[in-house]
Amino acid sequence: MAEFATIARPYAEALFKSLGSNASDALVWLDSVAAVSSDAALRELAANPNVEAEKVAGIVLGVVGDNSPVAESGRNFVLLLAENGRLNALPEIAKQFRVLLNAKNGVSVGVIYSAFELDSAAMSDISSTLEERFGKRLTLTQALDESLIGGVRVVVGDEVLDTSIKARLEQMQVALTA
Repeated sequence: MAEFATIARPYAEALFKSLGSNASDALVWLDSVAAVSSDAALRELAANPNVEAEKVAGIVLGVVGDNSPVAESGRNFVLLLAENGRLNALPEIAKQFRVLLNAKNGVSVGVIYSAFELDSAAMSDISSTLEERFGKRLTLTQALDESLIGGVRVVVGDEVLDTSIKARLEQMQVALTA
């Protein structure tokens, strides 16, 4: 959603800059707070003009509770978002914050799509090959896509590497019909 991305960017950048070297510690509580703020009932409560921002922020922080202790800077951040009516942007803020942190640490996030579940040895081999190919450290997740038939399709940022059987069949179809 472009609107949330536009709203979230300055908040994510400000939080990232304000935390400095403690930015990686914020991921745990930021993800927890973002998950809580995704709740439809909470969003409805936050949109109610009769409910004070402090109360909404308190509810969000109370739900997160002891599972992910929120630092004082995090409490202030959640209160600021509640006061500005931006709690609904928290999931996107967390996403953009993670991108900033990954860029700082020289890590890119990627997804390996495969027709079958890959074991840890195959994931390790693919990971090392892809890190050489892209020239950076990668954090990879796996997703199943049975339509690939075999092989893998890798998406890292805006780059796609498709070595699937489906892609090869599509290439052959184009060559035969041309």
